[in-house]
Amino acid sequence: MGLRIVFMGTPQFASYMLERLNASSHEVVGVVTVADKPAGRGQKVRESDVKKIAQSIPLPIWQPLSLKEEGFVRELEALKADLFVVVAFRMLPEVIWRIPKRGTINLHASLLPEFRGAAPINWAIIAGESETGLSTFYINDRIDEGPILLQKSLEISEKTTAGTLHDAMLPLGASLLLETLDGIEKQSLKENPQQPIEGKTFRLAPKLNKSNTRLDFNEDIQAIDRKVRGLSPYPGAYCEWMHVERQTASTFKVFSGKMIAEEPKDRRLRSDSDHILVPCRNGYYAISEIQAEGKKRMSAKAFLAGNRITDWELL
Repeated sequence: MGLRIVFMGTPQFASYMLERLNASSHEVVGVVTVADKPAGRGQKVRESDVKKIAQSIPLPIWQPLSLKEEGFVRELEALKADLFVVVAFRMLPEVIWRIPKRGTINLHASLLPEFRGAAPINWAIIAGESETGLSTFYINDRIDEGPILLQKSLEISEKTTAGTLHDAMLPLGASLLLETLDGIEKQSLKENPQQPIEGKTFRLAPKLNKSNTRLDFNEDIQAIDRKVRGLSPYPGAYCEWMHVERQTASTFKVFSGKMIAEEPKDRRLRSDSDHILVPCRNGYYAISEIQAEGKKRMSAKAFLAGNRITDWELL
């Protein structure tokens, strides 16, 4: 028969889960997503990926500015859903997550309790993990700390980027989510509280911002490589260089490269035919894809065709 479900989410990761959920034996009776907002240079109104999918199905959509608004709460109650499913959405107030009789679950892109927070895919790579995964859990009044239902693991290789890990998680996450819903319907799942481990501090996955996405070339090349891969293709790791002649600073995003274990002679930028070589603590990071401020993403080779690397220096 299936469960009656209200789905809540925003980005493409969540829209994929909504599509798979809608094609299952469970019934999606409503979708909640963020309000439309202007974005980009033209300030065109942008709809969330979840809204676009919900419209194409079609499904009833709610886009409240406040999740505590009384009218919105009453409308959710009137749906008489068995379960709310949350994927990449906002923190829910208790007045919302307590509505359905079977509770509210979340699909999170890490092996909880590791990497609680907004950007688990990125931080697992940046931290140098060889394994990550996905978890389903019941939402409570603490962010990403509710009892775990099911988990599936996934390998992180030395070539994995945030983009490739995101894409690998899509089918695995959908499978895990549907397995969780089937188990809830059959009442066959055990809740596993997230227990602290003595002497262990679990790492967090905070929201990405200008401070934590900047490259520090005083670090070793392994740390630089992990940060570049962990932020590629979005939002992109960045650095700032000074133009020697103009004495102006510019921002550059770095999307890919490789490590060269050769002791730098000094702090000058160098290049070969295909890379920009940046000195780090224990070698060079050879940038292969870059985006200059106000320009399109391009290969380092294309950048070097129009720029002399000796015109730039590290900030």
